[in-house]
Parts: sequence; structure tokens; C-alpha cells
Amino acid sequence: MTAYDFDLFVIGGGSGGVRAARMSAQFGAKVGVAEEYRYGGTCVIRGCVPKKLFVYASRFGDAMEDAEGFGWTVNGRKFDWPTLVANKDREIDRLSKIYIQILDKNGVTHYDTRAEIVDAHSVRLVTDDKVVTAETILIATGATPFVPDIPGAELGITSNEAFHLPELPASITVVGGGYIAVEFAGIFNGLGVETTLLYRGPQILRGFDDDLRDGLAEELTRRGINVHVNGMPAEISKTSDGYGVRLEDDAFFETGLVMFATGRIPNTQGLGAEKAGVQMNGKGAIIVDQFSRSSVDTIYAVGDVTDRVNLTPVAIHEGAAFAETLFNSNPTPVDHDFIPTAVFSEPEIGTIGLTESEARDKFAQIDLYKSRFRPMKHTLSGREEYMLVKLIVDGGTDKVLGCHIMGPDAAEIVQILAVAMRMGLTKKALDATMALHPSAAEELVTMHEKWLPPQGGAGEQ
Repeated sequence: MTAYDFDLFVIGGGSGGVRAARMSAQFGAKVGVAEEYRYGGTCVIRGCVPKKLFVYASRFGDAMEDAEGFGWTVNGRKFDWPTLVANKDREIDRLSKIYIQILDKNGVTHYDTRAEIVDAHSVRLVTDDKVVTAETILIATGATPFVPDIPGAELGITSNEAFHLPELPASITVVGGGYIAVEFAGIFNGLGVETTLLYRGPQILRGFDDDLRDGLAEELTRRGINVHVNGMPAEISKTSDGYGVRLEDDAFFETGLVMFATGRIPNTQGLGAEKAGVQMNGKGAIIVDQFSRSSVDTIYAVGDVTDRVNLTPVAIHEGAAFAETLFNSNPTPVDHDFIPTAVFSEPEIGTIGLTESEARDKFAQIDLYKSRFRPMKHTLSGREEYMLVKLIVDGGTDKVLGCHIMGPDAAEIVQILAVAMRMGLTKKALDATMALHPSAAEELVTMHEKWLPPQGGAGEQ
């Protein structure tokens, strides 16, 4: 018999926490979970799921416009924002209930309350002012939007509020250049909102391959989004028709709404972890080892709260590895290599592995293969939009180090390629593979000529 109320207590009912709780219970552990908001976490409630639904909504306008080139006549086009929001809310409610059902089915005790760490084995349930004990504590509280400390910042919204706007503004300024900012800029633009994307750096999507960054910025501009780089708001103010944005260089413009998508920070404030001796970095992220164990032997952490790789499938994988390690006698370190990721922009991006600059830093010789072309669909739709496929190969071993795609279904293509790359995919294997024609994905197996910069400097072939 354990001396504690639970073998495991999980703080946070998101994807990583629920996966860890469910599997640990299946392995025989007595498990408790506390969630202060809604089960499902950021991804299901206010992140990737509702955002992807909004992305779908934003693409229908283009689809109806493109249809004319294929002989369709679409009359009476009309979009209703409240209908989209209501239907989205219904789906999120359904998914959240499924998370609760998963816990119930596996005998996990769950509490609808904020939980705070008291010590290495104790957690206080705030609503009931009750302390429960556990042999092991798992922190899975995710991350929360970061808003810069500037005058008037409280006048803006974040992605949390964007899903519940009572109406669409006539114009919006999205501050940020990461995937959340880029995706919401595309959503609002696709729904007919005059959109500005304001980023402090020289180019959007820092950390992605430069060809993708430049290519997407070009496509967003072509679609009518004002991509304003090297600009940072210094002050937000209320105006008669909306909001005023003054930049650090004193430039000023007005907009209907300001949305901050300036990154996310680990959700550890007020958690009590530091009181228990848990070490955190300067951003408030919990420092963990390869088994997700913190500096306190009985306290672990998974997901965005560790600020390792902030993606939902990664949190789920970390939660599963945690359960295997502690409750199934199967020590399972987490491998963060070759993780596919996507930006559901318009056009979308799918990427896996090293960028060109990363590969040049790590390998003596790399070979590049690039193809830029107009998707077949747009030969009749008339849309001026281009697709990019790029492969980065180790010149010594012939292994594929990175794949970067911009265009329709990029995420779906890269997901499949991720399996092959994890198994050691070589360029020779791609070359030996028959193409599926006509498809955009066939470019992966038909690019035989190495790409070289034109003499005199870099450029597109």
C-alpha cells in the first residue's frame, strides 16, 4: 500500500497530461488530475484544433474563386462569422468531453480546479483548499501567450480571444512573425479582413529555412497582406474608429484591432514549483532530463511547460514516454530529432529536419535540390501562386537531412516523409522511387540535378 493518496498526480489536463495519466492508470497506477479551465488543453480548446477549423473556413473564398476557371459559377457568396464561431464551439465542447471520458474510462480521478505544488509530494487543490499527496507529481500546464510590456498593450487581444470575437473587424494588425502570427494573418485575410502582419525582425518565421521564409512572405504579400518587417509597436492607443499603433521609429497608423502573437511562455507562474526546489530557466520553463525528470526526483514535467519542442504531438509523446518509464519498467528517453511540423498558412508549409544554414554549420558538404513551380490546379484557376520543394542532403553519406515544402498539402506530404527520414532515407532511395503523376509530391523523387547558386551570388534557378 502506498503512503500517498495517489501514485501519480498530474497538474494540467491537456494532451500531454491526459496521455500520461491514461497510460499510467493502464499500467496499474492510482492517478489524479487537476485542470483549472477545460480538459483538452491549449491544442483542443484554444490552439491547433480551433485554429485549423478557422483555416479551413478562410480557404473557401479562394476555392469558390478558383472554381470559375473550372467552369463553375458561384453566386451569392456570403460568410457569417457567428455561425463559424458557434459551430467551432460545438466541436470543441465535443472534444473536451472526450478527454474527460478517457480519464473516467481508465479510472483516473479528476478535479476541476487549479492545483499548486506544496512540496515534493503534495499538491493543493485551490477551489476546495484541499491538499492531496502523491508519490510522483507531473507538471503539464503548457504555455500562455506572451504580450510585450508596452503602453496600451491591454487594448490588444491574443490568440485566446481571437476565437471568441463577437464580430470580425474591418482591419487588423497581427503583431508577431511566428507560426501563430502567420496563420492568423492568413485566417483574417482569407475572411476578408484588411490585414497587416507586423514583425520586429528582418523576415517572418525565424528558425525556418530561409527559402521558405522568403517564399511565404512573397506569397502573403501577393495575397494582399501587408507584411511589415523591422517594425515593433511602442504604444497602442484607442481612437474613434479603432486603435492607433505607434512604432518604435515613431511611425503611426490606425487599425480596427490589434492582436499580439508574440510568442508563448511556460505556464509556471504561481504554480509553486520553485518552492519545492524545481529548477527553471530564465523564461520560467522547467528544466528536465531526457526522461522528463526535474531537479526534484519526484517531480516531472512534459509539454510546452518545459520549452523543449512546443508541439502537441511532442507533448503526447513525452507523456507516453513518462508513463512507460515510471509505471511500465521501460525507461524511455524522448528523441526530439526529425519532428515534422507545419505552418497552416496560405499557402501552407511542411518541414522536417535541418534548415540549409543548420546543415552548413554541421556538415562538411551538403547538396541542395530545389524546385519552384506553379501547382497544376492554378493553371486553370489563374491564381499566381507558386509551390516550393527543397531537399538538403549530406554530401558524404547521401542521407536526407532536411525537407522543406511550401504549397497545397505540404503538411500531409512531410508527415509521410518523416517516417522515411527517421529510418535513414537517402537521396538514392528517392531517385529509385517511381513518381506518382500528376502530383506535387512527385517532385521529391524527380529532382535529380543539384541546385547551385548562379555565378556571382545566390539566387533561384
